[in-house]
Amino acid sequence: MTQPDTVLVLTGRLDATADLVITELDRRGVPVFRCDPADFPGRLALSARFDGAGWAGTLRTPYRSVELDRIVGGYYRRPGRFAVRTGVGDGGPDAAGAGGAGIGRSGGAGAGGVDEWASAEARGGLGGLLAAVPRWLNDPGRMEHAEYKPVQLAAAARAGLATPRTLITTDPDAAREFVAGLARAVYKPFRGSMRAADGTRFIYTSPVTAAEIDDSVAHTAHQFQEWIDKDHEVRLTVVGDRYFAARLTGRSADARVDWRADYDAVDYAVAEVPGSVRAAVRAMLADLGLRFAAMDFVVRPDGRWYFLDLNPNGQWGWIEHHTGLPICAAIADALTTSLR
Repeated sequence: MTQPDTVLVLTGRLDATADLVITELDRRGVPVFRCDPADFPGRLALSARFDGAGWAGTLRTPYRSVELDRIVGGYYRRPGRFAVRTGVGDGGPDAAGAGGAGIGRSGGAGAGGVDEWASAEARGGLGGLLAAVPRWLNDPGRMEHAEYKPVQLAAAARAGLATPRTLITTDPDAAREFVAGLARAVYKPFRGSMRAADGTRFIYTSPVTAAEIDDSVAHTAHQFQEWIDKDHEVRLTVVGDRYFAARLTGRSADARVDWRADYDAVDYAVAEVPGSVRAAVRAMLADLGLRFAAMDFVVRPDGRWYFLDLNPNGQWGWIEHHTGLPICAAIADALTTSLR
């Protein structure tokens, strides 16, 4: 019996956002194969052959399997990293096989070196096959490229979107000079969180003055940006050619600077996207090769939209919850386009 066309979902075991999409696909009767590359090869097995025309083979978990040539679309959510533990070189159960055909000739490498090599091989093998899946939302390679903030600002400007003046530097003097030349400025991290001894610590956009900048700027790259006076902000979620805009208005001092800092003090409403912004966003996403994006804008009191940043794998569930915008259904539509 021929396996039906199937949507592949790559994510970890606990992902409420992926659950929403899988539930919607199940409601539509669309088969889904969910897996996490972090489970490879222990709980995720692979066997594939190339016959000169294409790849054929099987991905298998302890509970389900999917034929590679029946995958018609992929949803790349929050998969874990390849982290193979071979036991080779540490006296573990596989140590006797070191240098054998199964893992290559390791030349006596320790467990850490063998595991690192095996993880890279897993990424090259399974990761390479997954990269060949058609119609990703989004393509993993494109996502990785688009996550860089400097890439985003350059693409936004090319597309005709207004952007704030920005400095990236490790020079404290350059930072002070840039900030002093602006009416108001903010510091913005490239990553919004970091691991600390007491758990995950979140870092939000923060107002900054030239007097507050010290020599610690030299320790790593820092991003300083012009403050744009705002009437409100917009989270624009784009799925294919569909645009879902939510107006976000902060009620607290923290939320007015960065709404992520105080979710409970944010009011939500559905917003309209100006035609010029819609056209520029379309051009920007085409430039970046993205079919999905969660984009943040500031809207000035005069109505002009300024692009701030983009997440090619951003959260959207809470936006749908507060506004009723049918984002989940749009994602399901995008993943099943070839089935219609």
